[in-house]
Amino acid sequence: MLITPAYAQAAGAGDTNSMLMSLLPFALIFVIMYFLILRPQQKKVRDHAELVKNIRRGDTVVTSGGLVGKVTKVVDDDQIEFEISDGVRVRQMRQMISGVRAKGEPAKESSKDSAKDDTAAK
Repeated sequence: MLITPAYAQAAGAGDTNSMLMSLLPFALIFVIMYFLILRPQQKKVRDHAELVKNIRRGDTVVTSGGLVGKVTKVVDDDQIEFEISDGVRVRQMRQMISGVRAKGEPAKESSKDSAKDDTAAK
């Protein structure tokens, strides 16, 4: 009595267009995630692998722990040996190297040091 016959009828069969439209936002989210997160991360991993592979003797390296040293020996494909101070050599896994400085790259001077050098040269 209280329920009308229109509510009691079964729902009509859904068409494929409405199903496609309901899945479209999920597909768009995946595409956006791929281009904004996954692709740049893969490029970063590729660049780091190339950087680690090209470490040579004499390069100045920075480890992920913050140590800076000069490579004295490439032990094998997984390890390098570098000197962090006079006579102090450390073995490090290549994958733990976060940066490589060029052989000829000088350390950055503070402005006070360069001013002292300029006055001493005159």
